[in-house]
Formats: sequence, structure tokens, C-alpha cells
Amino acid sequence: MRLHRDAKAELIRSLPLFADCTSAEVNAVAAIATEIDLREGRVLATEGADGQEFVVMIEGSATVTQGDEVIATMKAGDFFGEIALLKGIPRTASVVATSAVHALVIEGHAFRHLIVDSPDIRDKVERALAERTDDPVA
Repeated sequence: MRLHRDAKAELIRSLPLFADCTSAEVNAVAAIATEIDLREGRVLATEGADGQEFVVMIEGSATVTQGDEVIATMKAGDFFGEIALLKGIPRTASVVATSAVHALVIEGHAFRHLIVDSPDIRDKVERALAERTDDPVA
């Protein structure tokens, strides 16, 4: 199932990182988001690797692990990759699809261009990230 433009923007607006963005800002983020389909068993992120994308689950499920420990299960509406992408730090966990996954992906280079061109989006996203991570200097 492919999302139409308005549904993609609504999904992005529902994410805490973009909740304070204007409609125009959300539409700018939606414009750089790509839908992908991945098979069960696909590694979506590897702990310790560079984070090069932000992923929002539309359909499917995935397991999140740190070391050998399962720490979470992801489902539609969940997302990952924002901390590694925005802070430039390695991935804090691995994510593996436990079913077929349909997701939105925002690639790092496109997102970095967007926040350079739109400092208001950058400020709102950094503020939201600071609140999520309890880091006053996100």
C-alpha cells in the first residue's frame, strides 16, 4: 500500500520530532521521504554502525537488540535512526525485520540539506530530540 502525499505528511506530522513543524515544513520533510519494502529477516540497522537514515515503520514488525538482548519490538508508527542521524553518533541498537516491512526512509544527506536550508526545521527537530533524550544540548 503506497501512501498518497497527504497521508505521508500526516504520518510525519504524527512523529514527535516534527510535531511542532508547520504544514509547509512537514511537506518539505515528506518530499524527501521515500517508501520502501523490505523482507522478513532484513537487517534495518546495525548497532555501532554509522546512522545514515531515519526510518518510520508503516506496516510490519521488527526486533530491536543491544548486544544479545532484545530491548523492544517495533510496529507501525514506530521509528528509529533519529539519534544517530542527528547527533552523528553510531547506532545504539540493531533492528531486524520480523515480518515484511513497509517503511518511510529519510536519507541522511537529504535531511542534512533540508535542515541547512531550513534552520527553523533544524531548531524544532533538535528541541524535540533534546526532550526525547533528556539531553539539553542535542
